[in-house]
Amino acid sequence: MSNLTTQVIIAVVIHAVISALHGLAHFLIPVPISVPQAIFIGGVITVLPIIAALLIWRQRVQWALTVLLLSMTGSLLFGLYNHFVVISPDHISQLPPTPLGVLFQITAILLAVSEGIGIGVSLWGLKTR
Repeated sequence: MSNLTTQVIIAVVIHAVISALHGLAHFLIPVPISVPQAIFIGGVITVLPIIAALLIWRQRVQWALTVLLLSMTGSLLFGLYNHFVVISPDHISQLPPTPLGVLFQITAILLAVSEGIGIGVSLWGLKTR
């Protein structure tokens, strides 16, 4: 397994774990999401990174990196807008100072970091190919 393959798979797994924890906080608090948001979360934030990992595992490197780049960029923009820009129940400042509220806030920040890393890995891989 190449270094790039390892980095992509690690980035996807870490993002998936953080995303799952954030989704759990969303569900338990509860912080509502709309149907279009749920579709975006399911497709772009959840499924596309997994597809990227499967593609790189199958040595479809160019496709994998492109899918990962698009997914992580879309995820980052979505998260920045919903968690840090628009004031709504999904904004990190609107959560109660409870353990679940803190989990929500921390995972929102960690999602942005992991998505930035995913973008970086993708760009690095595309540049070196």
